[in-house]
Amino acid sequence: MFDKILIANRGEIAVRIIRACKELGIRTMAVYSQADSNSLHIQLADEAVCIGPGPSTESYLKIDRLISAAEIGDVEAIHPGYGFLSENAHFAEVCENCKIKFIGPPSSAIRAMGDKVAARATMRKAGVPVVPGSDGPVTDEQEAFTVVRKIGYPVIIKAAGGGGGRGMRIAHNDPALIKGLYTARSEAERAFNNPNIYIEKYIENPRHIEFQILGDNKGRIVHLGERDCSIQRRHQKLIEESPSPVMNADLRKKMGKAAIKAAEAVKYVNAGTVEFIYSEEKKEFYFIEMNTRVQVEHPVTEEVTGIDLVKEQLRIAAGEPLGYDQKDITFDRAAIECRINAEDPFNNFQPCPGKIEFMHVPGGLGVRVDKHAYSGYVIPPDYDSMIGKLICYGKDRREALDRMARALDEFVIRGIKTTVPLHQIILKDPNFRRGRYSTAFIERLLTTPQPIVPPKEQ
Repeated sequence: MFDKILIANRGEIAVRIIRACKELGIRTMAVYSQADSNSLHIQLADEAVCIGPGPSTESYLKIDRLISAAEIGDVEAIHPGYGFLSENAHFAEVCENCKIKFIGPPSSAIRAMGDKVAARATMRKAGVPVVPGSDGPVTDEQEAFTVVRKIGYPVIIKAAGGGGGRGMRIAHNDPALIKGLYTARSEAERAFNNPNIYIEKYIENPRHIEFQILGDNKGRIVHLGERDCSIQRRHQKLIEESPSPVMNADLRKKMGKAAIKAAEAVKYVNAGTVEFIYSEEKKEFYFIEMNTRVQVEHPVTEEVTGIDLVKEQLRIAAGEPLGYDQKDITFDRAAIECRINAEDPFNNFQPCPGKIEFMHVPGGLGVRVDKHAYSGYVIPPDYDSMIGKLICYGKDRREALDRMARALDEFVIRGIKTTVPLHQIILKDPNFRRGRYSTAFIERLLTTPQPIVPPKEQ
């Protein structure tokens, strides 16, 4: 096992990694920007070094500064967390060349799955069902029309090198297609330095279901079940739960087998997530992408399976084999996660950086809070708006939901707007309680003929 690692990230995921390291006896070195000088991960790490000013382009995305910090700190490995450089094949290669272990998949797997067009081709070859669409990047209007005439409207235009909802546009007709081509390409180039786009058939009102996988250096790959991530706004997740309300044993077996097949196709090692969309109407699922890192929503899987995913990442990176087979993995509980973001959900999810005047987090049996914020903490405007995650589990979905509703009522944050009030509304929604929802749920909820009124502040 490693003696010391550097954590190339910030916020709650940095705190999460530090805690796993402490339990394994691994010393930690944190990096931070000037905007994060009061963040909790600095206070919990054994060492910390400032790597630049607030903007991520001048700090957390600076590979040379991260490697310099790692060499000065004499670390053996780097954990990238999620976001930032976690899915950057070049960063993984630099770590490999500098004899620093990258705690994640090999750069070849990151590269193979990082370009969505290439990933679709790889999945087709491996026999994994893929959403109908273009065979490669779409370069002009004529190519786009050729694809659309074959698969029909509606379609979704996607960035080949992207994710997180950026570089995406939905088109229901020719004018929208033309406009979407140019706006998606422009946004993709700004966000990912890659203007390539492709087109898929837009599956209306699907479920977004992802499978957690783990692979060791001996070629053994297992899945740890599914997470339903259909509660989203602008293609970004808000709530995740496991098991999915639409899942049954036969469907889990088929989707799990497809997820493992996808990972095997790129000789995957470490933790990753294979994402699918599922049509309840047609009872069909399709591969959409693979995230070559630990996910924000990984605690849901941990609470259902009892497996610590971050510790498994560390063990695999250190060369240890998985200590179990697929048959050994059980799903004994239900779990749900609400992302607590510094946003105003009733004002188009406007980011709300600023000082947290007071913060009280819930507790009790079946309640977990992963966070880096606290009373008096100032949320900087430079980064993602998520300030924490509330995870609740129970013996079944009903108990998990009841605990989440209770925990949300206890969650008090003053001084900034957050998504807590929206989560409270969702947890009371009868369709959500029955498990009847799709990726269109939030849009419909917020555009109902009788507008949703935010609850009074606590």
